[in-house]
Amino acid sequence: MLSQLKSLARPAVKRAIISTGLEATSALSALGFGKGARGRGAIFTLHHVRPRSDDAFQPNDILEITPEFLETTILTLKAEGYEFARLDDIPARLAEPAGPPFACFTLDDGFRNNAEYAAPVFTRHNVPFHIFIAKGFAEATHSMWWETLDALLKRHENLEYDFGSGNEKIAAHGPAQKLAAFNRLAGFINRSEETIAVAKIDTVARSMGVDPLAITRELTMRGDELQALATNPLVSYGAHTISHRGLSRLTPEETRREIEQSADYLETLTGRRPASFAYPYGDARSVSTGVRSILRALGVGLSFTTTPGVLVSSILADPTAIPRISLNGQYQKARYVRALASGLPFKIMG
Repeated sequence: MLSQLKSLARPAVKRAIISTGLEATSALSALGFGKGARGRGAIFTLHHVRPRSDDAFQPNDILEITPEFLETTILTLKAEGYEFARLDDIPARLAEPAGPPFACFTLDDGFRNNAEYAAPVFTRHNVPFHIFIAKGFAEATHSMWWETLDALLKRHENLEYDFGSGNEKIAAHGPAQKLAAFNRLAGFINRSEETIAVAKIDTVARSMGVDPLAITRELTMRGDELQALATNPLVSYGAHTISHRGLSRLTPEETRREIEQSADYLETLTGRRPASFAYPYGDARSVSTGVRSILRALGVGLSFTTTPGVLVSSILADPTAIPRISLNGQYQKARYVRALASGLPFKIMG
């Protein structure tokens, strides 16, 4: 019980700290402090865009925002004087010595709700948007372990998993226990050999009536849907690997194959080879010196992390680790958008 309480307390404390920081930087920005922290622009990254769920157990809520908040974000940035640019325009924009700030929007993984809920909002405001596509999700050949865990724990109150010493029973009898179980399993996946750990999750799920690939098919767009969405002149696509595994733990050959085949898939689908790439997870699980060297050798133009930060001209010297600001579902307020766009939170964090 104590370990469960600790597991729940850590995210709650972290959320409180982040909220306090966003409130403080929002107030400072409104008073005119830190004007130089804004840089030339910002890239905002999203995953799910869909109506809010009233489920008490939502372990992936950081990865989703409502269509209403997306519209609020666009209107807030417009009021702050931002122009909206395509991702391909970033080098030209950063090469300009001055001008109004600009914002770009990206969405990772190719969720079907991007077309259903996000695209109408972007289209209504004439805002370009860029979706990073994982081939294995588009073809429904690979599972999304975080979505599998969500479905599995919603449906069951007990499960067994092998953390390396044989099967261990995990209780999940309510929202608190379910979240503790999710956090423990997610932590194990992120610390261990991802391919093996995810395969175990998939096996457990199938044995308990949850089909991981059916979840992928339900949540993500197929090739014909991506082609249909691409007829919208505001839409563009970027590569996001095949399997969405952390690249830092793969061999150079596996990493190269993941990147190249993801780009090949989009070129076949759209007739245009993508000039951009988003790292799976976007953090140290994928962003490393070795992976960045492979991207340079492959001639990938722009590569995007999930490290928070604003855009400055110096990133053009080596654009293999461009920062993006996540629109987090736990912080859906206009003043938080202003705070993030100001760059103050990142300047304060160093």
